[in-house]
Amino acid sequence: MKRILGFTNTLCEALQRKDQDILNACELVKSTKKDLQDFRLEGFDSLLEDVTSFCDQHDIEVVKMEDEYVDTRSRRRKTNITNRHHYVVNNFNMVLDMQIQELGNRFSEVTTNLLMCMSSLSPRDNFRAFNKLKLLNLAEMYPYDFNFDEKDKLIYELGHYIANVKEDTRFDNLNGVSDLAQRMVETRKNIDYPLVYRLIKLSLLLPVATASVERSFSSMKHVKTELRNRMGDGYMNDCCLCYIEKEFFQQVSIEDVMQRFQTMKTRRQQL
Repeated sequence: MKRILGFTNTLCEALQRKDQDILNACELVKSTKKDLQDFRLEGFDSLLEDVTSFCDQHDIEVVKMEDEYVDTRSRRRKTNITNRHHYVVNNFNMVLDMQIQELGNRFSEVTTNLLMCMSSLSPRDNFRAFNKLKLLNLAEMYPYDFNFDEKDKLIYELGHYIANVKEDTRFDNLNGVSDLAQRMVETRKNIDYPLVYRLIKLSLLLPVATASVERSFSSMKHVKTELRNRMGDGYMNDCCLCYIEKEFFQQVSIEDVMQRFQTMKTRRQQL
């Protein structure tokens, strides 16, 4: 398990960062799958050597791999399989297959292709990742949001858009798609390029399975408990916001909060 978690640790840390790079995350998924698959094919012998060395150091009897495996949980003790077959197939491969299958389910080929297309909107390094064909493919994935005429118009709008924003210094030093969307609204380019801005809004809605979003839904269990199961949507949203954005609210002093409530309306006593 230490080796398996070591393979997936880098990917887990990347997915939990708020400023994650989607393109790098997709590449990490591929490399993690490959590492797990290689370890499945060639890693048992090296693992067996480590286990044998540990047993020798602590005077633990080592099971002979070529002997017949005895199932102590069943009355039928004879299994007609060797210990090696049992530990490789029923333990080693099974755990790795579960990890590989889980990565495949969460990051399927369709999902990965979608994320790769979405990463073409990234404004980092002066829009280095921009790819018109991938963005057109992204629009093809949403036929209800882009009709035939809009897709035809998007081809020309993307070319004009990238030439415009690369020359505009107001779009320098942007870190992500969210910063790009905000800057387009500030510069009113969302009006000049409505189809591109629609793609940007779609890309902001896509990463609904990130760790930060999953933590947000998990926080609702702590906020809306059995004792507070009838709270309204507004109050629940406020409570969840305070619970989720702990780092931000820790910067707010208690005196500022009291002053805020004191000035909201006339009160009988001074808070």
